[in-house]
Amino acid sequence: MAGARSRHHQGWPLLANSFRPFFLLGTIQAALAIMVWLPLFHGEISLTSAFAPRDWHVHEMLYGFLPAVITGFLFTAIPNWTGRLPIRGTPLAALVIVWLAGRVMVTVSAETGWAFALAVDAAFLALVAMAALREIAAGKNWRNLPVVMLVLVLLAGNGTFHLEAHGEGAADYGIRIGIVVVVLLISLIGGRIIPSFTRNWLVRENPGRLPVPFGRFDGAVIGCTALALACWIASPLYWITGVAMALVGVLHIARLLRWAGDRTTRERLLLILHVGYAFVPFGFLLHAAAVFGTVPSSAGIHAWMAGAAGVMTLAVMTRATLGHTGQRLTASVATQLIYAAVIVGALARICAAVSPAHSEPLLHVAAFGWMAAFLGFAIAFGPLLAGSRWRALAIPRAMASAR
Repeated sequence: MAGARSRHHQGWPLLANSFRPFFLLGTIQAALAIMVWLPLFHGEISLTSAFAPRDWHVHEMLYGFLPAVITGFLFTAIPNWTGRLPIRGTPLAALVIVWLAGRVMVTVSAETGWAFALAVDAAFLALVAMAALREIAAGKNWRNLPVVMLVLVLLAGNGTFHLEAHGEGAADYGIRIGIVVVVLLISLIGGRIIPSFTRNWLVRENPGRLPVPFGRFDGAVIGCTALALACWIASPLYWITGVAMALVGVLHIARLLRWAGDRTTRERLLLILHVGYAFVPFGFLLHAAAVFGTVPSSAGIHAWMAGAAGVMTLAVMTRATLGHTGQRLTASVATQLIYAAVIVGALARICAAVSPAHSEPLLHVAAFGWMAAFLGFAIAFGPLLAGSRWRALAIPRAMASAR
């Protein structure tokens, strides 16, 4: 691993690591897609997409923005798992171009044809899965193979989404499959990094009670989560699904309480991981309530997507960007404002689903909060992600000198 890390990238800094282009472009795309969504929803503008407006919006969040962030994280983590060199330079540029082509083809698919848009759009996740599988196999890192399997399920969900939208006029199973993958990825990866990062900080800054590391209980919770979500894919409003969702929600609350998040309030960069994960059990409990008719079914979906996915992606992206560009691991004022904006946006979106009578102003608050958070990330962290080679080399040297 030391040998792999010693070989510096000589090209454009934006292509030095996967997190750089995918975090930057993914956040810009997430903000722009929401900026387009509200006038599209109100019929003020139209797109040349083969998808209905709602399906275009959901697809570009679920199969556009999130795969970019997942790819940025995955191909940054894999070298740490395997000790191999990261994907960078021309191969990384090719992945970025394929992802961008998918966004364009989906948006103009009424002109190009849905089948061609499907082929271009699906190519990205197929390439990501093949590259990740190659690296994990070469490094014999079979422990992390489930992450690649989830990427393949996400690919299958994307294909299902296109086929449903074309054949049925609405992509219900494709949406649920994608959401299930996102929730499982947060449960799996969050369950490893949150207690680990928390333990490291507490040992150094606030000795005392420590989080319980990933163990059999966590594995059992993830297994139960997968079963409950499988029920939700098959029959989202069946009473058995509601009971399973409620039980799994309680298990995730118990899991979160084991991670000593209440002891991290001094460091917002760490606290936000716990806050983001809290939307996972919140989503399960809202889904259980929806089955028994007390809230609309969309409330739980937005708890998972605007809440868990939105907050966790920003939490991971800010931490990874700071760590991999030689910055101090602490949340600046700008970073804390980004966190506040996405939390406000998520809560407003959930409330808009729960209270349809007040949905109009709440939808605008939710959209503004989301756009402020993700454009805020692009503005605040863009210089670090796309900075000059001098900046990338000078920061670690400056830190070394300070020490």
